Amino acid sequence: QVLLAESGGGLVQAGGSLRLSCAASGRTFSSYAMGWFRQAPGKERDIVGHISWSGGRTYYANSVKGRFTIARDNAKNTLYLQMNSLKPEDTAIYYCAAARRLGEWPPLDFGPWGQGTQVTVSS
Repeated sequence: QVLLAESGGGLVQAGGSLRLSCAASGRTFSSYAMGWFRQAPGKERDIVGHISWSGGRTYYANSVKGRFTIARDNAKNTLYLQMNSLKPEDTAIYYCAAARRLGEWPPLDFGPWGQGTQVTVSS
């Protein structure tokens, strides 16, 4: 079982940047694709993007493409989400998650999940 812990959230003005981190422990981090998701108040959880186990392949939702970048450091068992040009509509709780199945691409199912970190973008 892998344990995930997000950090780096906070309050930022529109147009600003934040970098989220997701520290993993337990299961072999480098063998699984990883994803970032977000859930805004009153809305369902949506995918932000995901990254392959090596970091060589990524996918982004259209809403964040060109502004957000997902990266991973397998030596540090850490996943990152660099968020630039933030907009008020990016306000949400951000979660990281591990793909359930080893070596699957694209990842079709995720779990376990971190506890989430709040990102608030003011206008």
